[in-house]
Amino acid sequence: MHRIGVIGGGTMGAGIAEVAARAGGEVLVLERDTDTAYLARARIARSLTRAVEAGKLARADGDEAAGRIAVTTSLDDFADRELVIEAAPEIEELKIGFFTKLDAIVAPEAILATNTSSIPVIRIATVTANPGRVVGVHFFNPVPVLPLVEIVVTLHTERAVADKVTAYARDTLGKRTIESKDQAGFVVNALLIPYLCAAIRMAESGFASVADIDEGMVAGCAHPMGPLRLADTIGLDVTLAIAESLHTEFREPQYAPPPLLRRMVDAGYLGRKTGHGFYSY
Repeated sequence: MHRIGVIGGGTMGAGIAEVAARAGGEVLVLERDTDTAYLARARIARSLTRAVEAGKLARADGDEAAGRIAVTTSLDDFADRELVIEAAPEIEELKIGFFTKLDAIVAPEAILATNTSSIPVIRIATVTANPGRVVGVHFFNPVPVLPLVEIVVTLHTERAVADKVTAYARDTLGKRTIESKDQAGFVVNALLIPYLCAAIRMAESGFASVADIDEGMVAGCAHPMGPLRLADTIGLDVTLAIAESLHTEFREPQYAPPPLLRRMVDAGYLGRKTGHGFYSY
């Protein structure tokens, strides 16, 4: 697959577009207006520049990758895409709207993928005429750095579709892949979110400070990042959305979002992307 579409040029969408372009793909990114299209381009350019400055990417390769990325505000421009990866915000109605429209625009053999981290993929797939071509392709933030992609297979996903997307992520993008059934949280977040919620409850109760909780897991368990800083990096709104999805599906107390997490999201303290979460940035 060479002609790749990405729905959304935010943190995740920009990262997906970058790795696809660095792997030689011709990438088209959808944004809602010219202002957000400009921000998406700037976001990708900064990431490529950081990779060059860190010695992880030759300048010429970075320039070529940037040249393979285009940004549009029209979904109709996606008609020739072979693979479209949706990376819109975690709002089910928004994602369903995109898939309903894409289903009528792209070729019947094109693959439609969602990067959702919390919404059951089957709910998105069944709004299309052929849910067999819909698959979850869950990248991790920051996309250019973290090597894992979860391939999420629904009850409808065709085996050939899952295999083709797995091969693309592994052989073209150079990612490591794992496969998950379509249940809330998939593999990684089903394990990770209860851990993050436990750390938030510990801070909320005053049992230990934010800094000491994180230092305990970094210095005591050799984690590269403490749970509260990790929640900031993921985004507290995303963490909340996944916790809510897990709790809705399994009704287990360890998945219930702590009140402090809800209050911080209500206050707009979403972590690194807003400059304030459990830490200030």
